[in-house]
Amino acid sequence: MKRSLKLSPGRSMVTFLFILLASIHSPAQFTSNLISPEISSDNTVTFRIHAPNSDDVQLTGSWMAFNETAKLIKGDTGTWTLTVGPLAPELYGYNFIVDGVNTLDPLNKHIKRDGTWRVENVLFIRGTASDLYEPKTGPKGTVSQVWYSSPTLGMTRRMIVYTPPGYAEGNEKYPVMYLLHGGGGDEEAWPDLGVAPTIMDNLINQKKAVPMIVVMTNGNPDQAAAYTETPVLDNPSRGAAGMANKMFEESLVKDVIPYIEKNYRVKTGKQNRALTGLSMGGLQTMNTTFKYPDMFNYIGVMSMGFADLSAFGIEVDLSERDQQIDALKKADPKLYWIACGKDDFLYESVTTMRKELDEHGFDYTYRESTGGHTWSNWRIYLSEFAPMLFK
Repeated sequence: MKRSLKLSPGRSMVTFLFILLASIHSPAQFTSNLISPEISSDNTVTFRIHAPNSDDVQLTGSWMAFNETAKLIKGDTGTWTLTVGPLAPELYGYNFIVDGVNTLDPLNKHIKRDGTWRVENVLFIRGTASDLYEPKTGPKGTVSQVWYSSPTLGMTRRMIVYTPPGYAEGNEKYPVMYLLHGGGGDEEAWPDLGVAPTIMDNLINQKKAVPMIVVMTNGNPDQAAAYTETPVLDNPSRGAAGMANKMFEESLVKDVIPYIEKNYRVKTGKQNRALTGLSMGGLQTMNTTFKYPDMFNYIGVMSMGFADLSAFGIEVDLSERDQQIDALKKADPKLYWIACGKDDFLYESVTTMRKELDEHGFDYTYRESTGGHTWSNWRIYLSEFAPMLFK
């Protein structure tokens, strides 16, 4: 016996609207229940993305080898899932690759920009090794965007200046560390990806580092500021092309340092200046200190050595290198610190650099770490270099 269910016109309309609303809202409601990334107590991490119409989803993260990816598995509901780890305590970057397209994790609102290279999600694993990267209760320094005139480069430029806790309230003078980014980066790299202000706050508050001013410049001589601040630069140059003309190094000495020493309460003189940088910034550190050997008493070269840079269109003049090394040796900096990861693609250039310095009897300190050309290493290097300064 067949039975039929007859609905009144009013009930039919209500039922139709209910089905319609359910079809509209159920995906959003389903997605809102997802968590990504989900960090377990053992530091394994589960990534999820709802992409029911996609055929392939992969994950790439800064804990992986260069160009390495991992495939996510698609579930019956259209949600792709992958669990990795356990991961060591660290600040990581990652993104999905959905059907061949780099895609941010829509469930993770923590995002950082890596210069002109990429925009990626951030994953923070707490632990002793990453403790300095997390803000703590206590006095905080001030981070300022500072625009200054650069006659050397013919433009007004921006730098980021960190002043230590207590600077605004007192009249004390401070030493200065000049902190340089790498190729493809800009003045926002160290404050953002490098979390330099947080590292410095924690080191100073724990009395591991002397209170100091930290100046984070834009090392690209053709840029006034990060391209996000200068929309006229529609196609910002990527990589390290600006290293070739050495104009940034001249601007650092002739424009940046005089501005800082005129406008901030700083201790002047070589003994109160430090210069360090990563990759391109490491080369700029070497270039600056070779040309101006009496300018800095503390020098740090991260992830850079005597490299063949012809692939970047840069021909390094070696004719004066021996004389430059000898001049810097005579200037006798209190600290010349070199740091590099074993898997860094510039590792051999650092080996070459150390060999040549050894031949000249040049005194330096070498720090070799695991890992490669990554922010994971550079944050560690900063946290180790800063406590050695101005003591």
